[in-house]
Amino acid sequence: MKVKVHYLGYIKNMLEKKDEELDIREGASLSELLGKLAGLYGQPFRKEVFEPGLKDLKIGFVVTVNGTLMGQLNGVQTRLKEGDNIILMSLMSGG
Repeated sequence: MKVKVHYLGYIKNMLEKKDEELDIREGASLSELLGKLAGLYGQPFRKEVFEPGLKDLKIGFVVTVNGTLMGQLNGVQTRLKEGDNIILMSLMSGG
């Protein structure tokens, strides 16, 4: 199945792209999608955003699925569906 992944902020700059469409298996979890991205983008992605096998994103990053924060769903175990829109972004901070 296909899902659309949008990148905002730091991740967009790190990957040098704003979005892409990815094929994942039917019924895949958000964790599986993030693991696929870690495989595609290697060490920089694993170091900064998500290390496969962990139960959450690294501090400072958030994901939405169809506009809903993953924490309001089932976290990285959220099941994805055909056509889902995923936004992966860094949180802003400052002072």
